[in-house]
Amino acid sequence: MPSFTQASVRNRLLKALPEAIFHRLEPDMELVDLPTKQVLVAADEVTSHVCFLESGLASKVALSSDNESIEIGHIGREGVSAAHIMLMADRTPNTTFMQAPGSGILVPVSKFMPVFEADSDTRRFFLRYIHASQLQLAHSALANARYSMHERLARWLLMSHDRIDGDDLPLTHEFLSLMLGVRRSGVTNELHIIEGTRAIKATRGNVRVLDRAKLEEIAGGCYGLPEREYERLLGLPIRSA
Repeated sequence: MPSFTQASVRNRLLKALPEAIFHRLEPDMELVDLPTKQVLVAADEVTSHVCFLESGLASKVALSSDNESIEIGHIGREGVSAAHIMLMADRTPNTTFMQAPGSGILVPVSKFMPVFEADSDTRRFFLRYIHASQLQLAHSALANARYSMHERLARWLLMSHDRIDGDDLPLTHEFLSLMLGVRRSGVTNELHIIEGTRAIKATRGNVRVLDRAKLEEIAGGCYGLPEREYERLLGLPIRSA
């Protein structure tokens, strides 16, 4: 079992915790590989662990009773899975799974929650994170209702770029169709539109960001506010180094 220090972990929330709180959690931390499709939160099952992502990209997905689904948020090393447990819910009808492989640090809910509940500063810190996550969800709804498909795609690409190292985003058409709530053929058309601006280069299973500023221009007002709020509330950069 590896030992963890705040200097060695990459997850921004863990790095920002008070040193004494980190040391209380450290004995129960477990570093795990997270391959693509690895489930972090299963729908309607009691959640046993929170996962602080060290690398990779996880999707939070809303599921309906008739098996319709759409992605409602991203988690990278700026965040943690299973935030619902901090709102006193032991399970959720939504699911969270890995879209780009990486690694994470698991902490059992049974060990995390006593620390969360006992320390007011820690509790306020994580509740601010949850608020930032709720803003991401709210702006996903806003984007779906008020912005064009290529604007929405630019937003999701920027959100992925924020959380994945480098400029290559290992995103499949299946994932992009889930992000946008459209058929795969629609994804192909939208990728071609954005490629025409020379902001990205799309190949099979990969989107390379060539011009982030151009992507931000395309996304317009549907990207940026939740990201700024994350940085304001937590005092942490959202972009991957």
